[in-house]
Amino acid sequence: MPALVAAKTIVQKLKEAGHKAYLAGGWVRDYLMKHPSDDIDIATSASVDQICKIFPKTIPVGVAFGIVIVVEGEHHFEVATFRKDRGYVDGRRPTGIDPATPEEDAQRRDFTINGMFYDPLEEKIYDFVGGQKDLKKGIIRAIGNAHDRFLEDRLRMMRAVRYSTRFGFPIEPDTLQAILAHAPTLLPAVAMERIWQEFQKMSRFAHFDSGLITLHQLQLLGTIFPKLRDVPIEEIQSRVRAIEHFPKGSPPIAELLDLFPDHNLQELYELCEYLKLSRSDKEFVTFYHHAKSLLNMPDKWQEKLEPIEWARFYAHPHAHLCLEIIAAHFTPEQRTTFLEEHARHRQLLEQPIMRIQSGAPIVRAEHLIKEGIETGKKMGLLLKEAERISVNQGIDDRGKIIEQLKKSSLW
Repeated sequence: MPALVAAKTIVQKLKEAGHKAYLAGGWVRDYLMKHPSDDIDIATSASVDQICKIFPKTIPVGVAFGIVIVVEGEHHFEVATFRKDRGYVDGRRPTGIDPATPEEDAQRRDFTINGMFYDPLEEKIYDFVGGQKDLKKGIIRAIGNAHDRFLEDRLRMMRAVRYSTRFGFPIEPDTLQAILAHAPTLLPAVAMERIWQEFQKMSRFAHFDSGLITLHQLQLLGTIFPKLRDVPIEEIQSRVRAIEHFPKGSPPIAELLDLFPDHNLQELYELCEYLKLSRSDKEFVTFYHHAKSLLNMPDKWQEKLEPIEWARFYAHPHAHLCLEIIAAHFTPEQRTTFLEEHARHRQLLEQPIMRIQSGAPIVRAEHLIKEGIETGKKMGLLLKEAERISVNQGIDDRGKIIEQLKKSSLW
């Protein structure tokens, strides 16, 4: 069942029970812009208790704020009661909520282009905040008083930049001035996890480099990363210039790392901890730093490692992505030559790469045990040396590799 069909079913059931119900927020914006989207939220006059009585499958996720997840088929929809927020004390959550009309509910939302409702049964737009007009103008405008909207949730300042970057819409002057006024208060009001999520969302669309530049111009980037506070905007522009050439699907952290070109590995680890990144992101950062240290120049890279080390490099799951990201920093001509050379080099090492990836070397422990070698440190060293001999000398005959081992000082 398509998401829109499932959402219409929910709206219909709510209406049949005597409640108002509309699709809300970003989906309505995307619908008017003819951008396909399955990210559908529903707003209704029904209370959480009433919603739970109507629908057999619900998940309580924000009952205190009038929000519940309704499961319809394979789809999960956030269904929220129309509400007025009583006030904010922490720059994120309201102290309480009260029931409201759709008009009142719209006034608490962030930006006009996100503040519209849509009745999918009547196919009618309800716009109480001028969202359609601002969509036609192509601007990002806070609903009502911009200062109030950002004091309610300071992450909205980053969202304004994300929407501006994604849609190519300028931020209108009053909203822009409010961001400049409140940028220094982003931290500690907003948790770092939420800030990182915002970076991730921004990176999913084109022009992330422009978004970072705008964040710096609005003093948000320097608030998040104090080391960047006094960096001139021209330098930020230079640092992020390669991002537009990154391969699609590059990790957001790879793009952010271009802001810190001189960081050593320890400083990068500290950055990862600061951003509260996942283990997989940290593993990527470690390998990417290693790759950059080898390949920061488009030529003379082959001599830096012996064949076995290159085989291990290419066998790493992040190797191809890192090569493309590093190549993005070169001129177009250098980029093409660099990637072609690595493709040829990798092809020459295809068999040892496959053995490394599958964990099936030519010489294994059982083969050395038959030769009288006991398990332990010596065994490990001999197995590594056997792999090095095999790859570096191009030998795939187990007997010949063991003969070479016996001549080594390790034996």
